[in-house]
Amino acid sequence: MTLNDLDLEVPKLGECRITSPMSSPDFVDDGERVLFDSTLREAEAFLQKGRKLQCFEMAGPREKIYFDPSKLKCGIVTCGGICPGLNDVIRAIVLSLHHHYEVGTVFGFRYGYEGLSPVYRHPPVELGLKEVHDIHTKGGTILGSSRGPQDVVGMVDTLERMNIGILFTIGGDGTLRGGQAIYDEIGRRGLKISVIGIPKTIDNDISYVDESFGFETAVAETRTAIYSAHVEAQGARNGIGLVKLMGRESGFIAAYSTLASSDVNFCLVPETPFKMEAFFSALEERLEKRRHAVIVVAEGAGQDLLEKTGKRDASGNLRFKDIGLFLRDQIRSYFNEVGLKITLKYIDPSYTIRSRPANPHDSVFCLLLGHCAVHAGMTGRTNMLVGYWNGEYTHVPIPLAVSKRKHVNPEGRLWSSVLESTGQPREME
Repeated sequence: MTLNDLDLEVPKLGECRITSPMSSPDFVDDGERVLFDSTLREAEAFLQKGRKLQCFEMAGPREKIYFDPSKLKCGIVTCGGICPGLNDVIRAIVLSLHHHYEVGTVFGFRYGYEGLSPVYRHPPVELGLKEVHDIHTKGGTILGSSRGPQDVVGMVDTLERMNIGILFTIGGDGTLRGGQAIYDEIGRRGLKISVIGIPKTIDNDISYVDESFGFETAVAETRTAIYSAHVEAQGARNGIGLVKLMGRESGFIAAYSTLASSDVNFCLVPETPFKMEAFFSALEERLEKRRHAVIVVAEGAGQDLLEKTGKRDASGNLRFKDIGLFLRDQIRSYFNEVGLKITLKYIDPSYTIRSRPANPHDSVFCLLLGHCAVHAGMTGRTNMLVGYWNGEYTHVPIPLAVSKRKHVNPEGRLWSSVLESTGQPREME
């Protein structure tokens, strides 16, 4: 997809004719836009080709809204793996609906899209101020979560039966695809139900979104594991600290965690393939010079070196073999063969990290994402998610966001900074 092909228009259920009950806010005009390009050179190059600049809708409250708050019922669902900030987003949505728009009824659907399926009979939970008053201090999600698609007809039946006007879906790529399927079924029935996504992925791999909530907390929490690996490595002659971090297809957590610590000597991510021989050679050279090394590896790195399982999880993702355990055993085997005694400590903090409450930065981010999601839903926008781009909150069409996955660019500034920090070879193939 080229830049000229991007469709940034967000669908609406109809004309906004109701005056917002919000008192003297900073209303955003519907014509406000956030430029796609972030530099003058990019913008000028685009204009020179005779094209119109690409822009996202700017998020925020509008003076006129579509739904009548006194008659509106809303639903919230959380899907996929847990992530720091989920409860913050739930709370932000409930508080905004209550305080900004005086919406009286908000339901939480339990265990992901299962909660919308009549098959599982999970009773919805009514979410009021009492139910959400302190949930932002806790990790996970009070609604529970699950993976995998459900029958879209049954889910929309539930929304129609309960007279839900806005469904807020909090989740990653699979959740957004599920939201789009719900939107399509709603359209086939001619219903007036809005579907608003809030992108949740600890891996930060949603396209056309600069950052997703929980990512900053995850990076901050990795520092303990990397610090421990470094201390252990320094404490022994030829000590090696090996830390496995999350990142199935995108290595953003590993890359940013490496930059957050000057103690990492090798950062291995899915976007940059490596061969064991080249890696061993670089590692052995490091030990000869400094007598210790710290390695950070993303869970999706080096999968071409492992035997494929062929199995998939409930979301349809290919089940990966454990690259951390593989590297641990291979490193030990290699240095045993060459006769160099090493001491290797392996640390996998993945589930410890993702179960943490959001840090202050992410808490603020989650609050504003939740508010913007509510503002968008109240204006009848649908089949969209709330994004963050060039320092502004934006409206992003779901089809665009799921069109491709965001990756670390091996030729980009981020990866060059990682290489400068670690001193590892650019190529290990």
